[in-house]
Amino acid sequence: MKKTKLKKRKIFLPLSRLFPNMVTIAGLCCGLSSVRFAFDGKFEIAVTLIFLAAIIDGMDGRIARFLNSTSIFGAQLDSLSDFVCFGVSPAIILYIWKMHEIRGLGWSATLFFVVCCALRLARFNTNLLDETKQLWEMKFFTGVPSPAGAMLALMPLFTSFYLNINLLTSSIFCIIWLALAGVLMASRVPTFAAKRLVIHHEWVLPIMIFCGFTIVIILIEPWIMLTIAGLAYLATIPMSIRYYRKLSNLHKNNIEIAHE
Repeated sequence: MKKTKLKKRKIFLPLSRLFPNMVTIAGLCCGLSSVRFAFDGKFEIAVTLIFLAAIIDGMDGRIARFLNSTSIFGAQLDSLSDFVCFGVSPAIILYIWKMHEIRGLGWSATLFFVVCCALRLARFNTNLLDETKQLWEMKFFTGVPSPAGAMLALMPLFTSFYLNINLLTSSIFCIIWLALAGVLMASRVPTFAAKRLVIHHEWVLPIMIFCGFTIVIILIEPWIMLTIAGLAYLATIPMSIRYYRKLSNLHKNNIEIAHE
């Protein structure tokens, strides 16, 4: 009897399913290219590319959900891109800029930040599989998200673009600042998850006007605005801790009442 060969069936995918991954790869290229510009001494372009990678990171997931093309592959690709863009690149940029002056200590801080980012992303991916998480807990991240951590880490650099303060541009300060940013990422400090926040209908128009005004200021004075945004984000951390504890206590009290 002749053996019949089974032909493999070709599988065709719509381009829309690949588009979110293409956006993620574009962000990855931006983040890694920032290191190249840092080597050339073009630090403003380097920081701009990290900021652009952060914007893309906030878009690719929403694009995937809008196109109904979410996948495990896309989630893993996004996580790897975040590690390179917001863990490896910012630390190396700061090392090239100032921390190379104290080679051993500067490189140790670089490695510390990268490890903290890896731990933060690994924990984030693990928490996605946690089915016991309460709805109120989803309003918070555990630790500072990696894009925010990267922008916080780079604050001494883009502050130097308009201020000439020796303390802020010293190698020791950059090392300490980078280590603190890494600790915030790897910590278990609850921080607000912006995509889970809800606002009253009456506040929609004022917030849209404020966002428009903020974008205009960023276009005019980007580095000053990014510094203000970084300081404002740091100011929200104590608020998020307080709100988290409040919701946690309410949840515990409801459980106790239910058992009575």
